[in-house]
Amino acid sequence: MKKILLMLCLALTALSVQAQTNGQQTKEEREAALKAAEANLQPGMMAPDFTLNDLDGKPLSLSQLRGKYVVIDFWGSWCIWCVRGIPKMKEYYAKYSDKMEILGVDCREKEDAWRKGVAEHQLPWKHVYNPGGTDKDVTALYAVRGYPCKAVIDPQGKIARIILGEDPEFYTYLDELLK
Repeated sequence: MKKILLMLCLALTALSVQAQTNGQQTKEEREAALKAAEANLQPGMMAPDFTLNDLDGKPLSLSQLRGKYVVIDFWGSWCIWCVRGIPKMKEYYAKYSDKMEILGVDCREKEDAWRKGVAEHQLPWKHVYNPGGTDKDVTALYAVRGYPCKAVIDPQGKIARIILGEDPEFYTYLDELLK
């Protein structure tokens, strides 16, 4: 029995090393990561920090934005609901930019398509490129299962709320929070 357990542990370790080596996650690994992340995403808990490259190729960490509310906007230019929500997001960014920052996190796009989408839609807030499908995929940290998804982080870096979809409730929430 001990020999079987040892062989199983060695096999799992080898699979883990292989997955880390090529930087790719299997569907099963991603689902496990999403389930683990969901338990740590309750209001009042510290938001998982991450560092990704911005439009200038420079590292930008979520923790660098503390002091204001931060809306992490998980979006993609391929996502019709994300694109439909852009005018309202621009309106709220203009309305509350003194109290909040928006951090657009690319989801499921090649880097050139992401850059083109930001430019085409003239998005004035901060953006970072998320290398999806790898062990650095931020969508797994935030258990993102659909798009758009918005995580509101308070000035101390704690989760205030996570809203899935282009929901008018998000804007009502911002009005109540930031008025």
